[in-house]
Amino acid sequence: MTRTDASDWSTDPWRADALAWVGDAVAAHGHRVTGPVESRVRPWSLVWQVPTDAGLFWFKANNPGTRYEAALLAELPRLCPGAVLDPIAVDVERGWSLLPDGGPSLRDTLAGKQDVTHWARVLPAYAELQVAVAPHARRLLDRGVPDQRPELMPELFDRLLDDEEALLLGEPDGLIPELHQRLRAYRPEFAAVCRRLAEVDVPATVQHDDLHDGNVFVGDDGYRFFDWGDASVAHPFGTLLVTLRSVAYAGELAPGDPALIRLRDAYLEAWTDRHDRATLREVAGLAMRVATVSRSLSWRRALRSTDPARAEYASAVPGWLGELFADLPV
Repeated sequence: MTRTDASDWSTDPWRADALAWVGDAVAAHGHRVTGPVESRVRPWSLVWQVPTDAGLFWFKANNPGTRYEAALLAELPRLCPGAVLDPIAVDVERGWSLLPDGGPSLRDTLAGKQDVTHWARVLPAYAELQVAVAPHARRLLDRGVPDQRPELMPELFDRLLDDEEALLLGEPDGLIPELHQRLRAYRPEFAAVCRRLAEVDVPATVQHDDLHDGNVFVGDDGYRFFDWGDASVAHPFGTLLVTLRSVAYAGELAPGDPALIRLRDAYLEAWTDRHDRATLREVAGLAMRVATVSRSLSWRRALRSTDPARAEYASAVPGWLGELFADLPV
C-alpha cells in the first residue's frame, strides 16, 4: 500500500491510512476498535481518542518539526521503565504513536487546589529520569531529538535572532526592534552563560521543556511523564523554568517564594553526589535563563506547518525570546 504524506491530516487518504494503522496496532495486541475516534488538531500535532474493548487508547501524529517525539516515546520506556507510558505502537518515520490511557493528570488530581506537595515528589522522580537517560543522550540525538546542549546554544541564539519572520519583527505581537537590538547586544554575555553551563559537568540529557501539571500522570505506583513534543537534549536544569513558573502561577506565588526554592532544591538533590549545592543553585539559574531561548526554539519547531491556525500561536516565538531578561522564578 502506498503511504500518504505523514502530515497531510486533512485528507481522506491520510485519515484512512492512519485509521488502518491504528486498527492493525490494536489488533496486534488482541483488541479491537469499538467506535469512531474523537479528534483534536493543533498546528504541531493531531490527537485521536480511540475507544477500544480494552479502554481508551491515544493516537498522536506529529508535524515535521516535532516528529522526533515518536522516537523518544520508543526510547524512554527502555531507558527509564515506569517513568513514561509503554507505547502500544510507534512509527518513528511518520511520527505516529499509539499509547494507552495514562489515567488522571496532576492537573486533574489537584483540581485547582494550591498544593505543591505533589511537586515535591514529582521533581525528584523527573530528575531520576534525566539522570538515567544522560548516558544515552548520543542515541537520542542520533534518533533526531534536537541538540540544544549549552555549547551549541550561542549559535542557535544567533540564528534565531536572524529569523526575522519567526520573530515577527516589528509586527503586532512580534518582537519590537529595540528589544531585538538589546538581544543582539546580549550575545557575548549569553555565550558566557553557556560556557559556564558547559564548564560545570552536569551531563546533557533529555529536557522536557514543557513540564507542567498537565503533562504528568498520577498513578498508585508513582508519576509518569508525557507529551515530549517540545523536548531536546540539553542542560537538564532548564526544565525548572516552565515547571516553577507554572507552580508559581497556580499557587499565586511570587518569584523567590520559599516554596519554589524548596522545589528547586528537591529537584537538584539528584546531582548532589557530584556537585555542591551552591554550584547547583548557580547553574540552575543560568540554565533557566538559557531555557527562555530553548522555549522560543521549541515553538518555532512546533509551528513548522502550513496550517493557517499556526498564526494563532506565532507570537510565542518572540514572546519567549523576550522573556530572556525577565525575572526568574527563583
